[in-house]
Amino acid sequence: MGKLWQGRTSGKVSEIADDFNSSIKFDKRLYKEDITGSIAHAKMLSKCGIITEEDEKTLTAGLIAILDDINSGALKIDDSAEDIHTFIEETLTARVGAVGKKLHTARSRNDQVALDLRMHLKAESTVITDKIIALINAITDKAAEYKDAVCPGYTHLQRAQPITFGHHLLAYAFMLIRDLDRFNDCVKRMDVSPIGSCALAGTTYNTDRQFEAKELGFNAVSQNSIDGVSDRDFVAEFIFCCSLLQTHLSRLAEEIILWTSWEFGFVKLSDDFTTGSSIMPQKKNSDMAELVRGKTGRVYGDLMGIITVLKGLPLAYNKDMQEDKELVFDAADTVKMCLSVFAPMISTMTANRDNMKAAASKGFINATDLADYLVKKGETFRTAYKICGEIVGYCINSGKTLETLDLKEYKTFSELFENDLYSAIDIVNCVNKRISEGGTSVASVEKQIAEIRELLHKN
Repeated sequence: MGKLWQGRTSGKVSEIADDFNSSIKFDKRLYKEDITGSIAHAKMLSKCGIITEEDEKTLTAGLIAILDDINSGALKIDDSAEDIHTFIEETLTARVGAVGKKLHTARSRNDQVALDLRMHLKAESTVITDKIIALINAITDKAAEYKDAVCPGYTHLQRAQPITFGHHLLAYAFMLIRDLDRFNDCVKRMDVSPIGSCALAGTTYNTDRQFEAKELGFNAVSQNSIDGVSDRDFVAEFIFCCSLLQTHLSRLAEEIILWTSWEFGFVKLSDDFTTGSSIMPQKKNSDMAELVRGKTGRVYGDLMGIITVLKGLPLAYNKDMQEDKELVFDAADTVKMCLSVFAPMISTMTANRDNMKAAASKGFINATDLADYLVKKGETFRTAYKICGEIVGYCINSGKTLETLDLKEYKTFSELFENDLYSAIDIVNCVNKRISEGGTSVASVEKQIAEIRELLHKN
């Protein structure tokens, strides 16, 4: 194939330089967007009288035929082409003749690729948000199943206070709802058509950018032609959204890895989402969760890559921007893969209620409730905190727990203690007494579940 830019030069470069310069191997995934954009561009050119209606019909029919042939496999994309734009335009011209050369009137590859990428990432965002919703539903369903399953809550990886497993899971559901909002918000800034900006300065033709934008489903057009071709904020923001989403997936993956260990024994993953060892027959490894955790670093790398590419670029378009596509494609592919495996992994996960409750019964995680008991009897919180700390120390030294310490021993620390203290420090009661909004009581968890389902219904 020839080069769209040959003329000033012969269009011939060394084989190694040609391969280095080519982007067809990765930007060929934009063929649908490129053809769709070209059809809209041909319609705009015809509407504005820049080409004839007959030319527009010829171009449109030719482009639709190319799209159908690529989709069916009848036409293979030529990896020796410089990029997807060159391949489609050269193929079109070969099929419809000289009229194919009119298609590029009033546009440049600079605004063309920016358009294709925006269209592609809008579509990718929809795929990703659908997968986020599927994962939120899986987590919420699992939280409903274990809304009353008592387990220890942790700070600093130390047992802290009793909570329900459902409450813990819902923390991730709310993280993912924010991710959902971020992607939806990202699309708003992505939903701007750059086509018509041309190379950087616009065009001398009397075009209708608004018409072309509406044909392609955009809500607005870029207001500055230089910014239109050089803006890659939407790429960086998209990858940032992917990165923060992966942060949340990685945190949950880390907890699943801990929970499935013999040391915790809180949950069990389906065999469908675990692997074994080639030498140790007893092993059942949470490899899918580990891979999600590992792939998070990969997406972070994509984010660092794009902002580093952009940080020193003068306006307007520079070839450096060709690096945006591999980075953003990789981020999107990785996120979609992680979400696809995560939802069914959560749906098929089972929790061991007995192990979780047994763990919650150790570590004096009801000590705060003991302090609250004294406060409700009239003691100040700071004094109650000190008294209960001394009681915990006494229990550790004597090999007892708060539940097994008798009332006489309690009274050596404070005369405010009565028999009702044992009800106050019962683990299940400790959970259900947390009635503050957003707390861990079963009633609160049920309310949170209802709120999440309502939010998802609106999406």
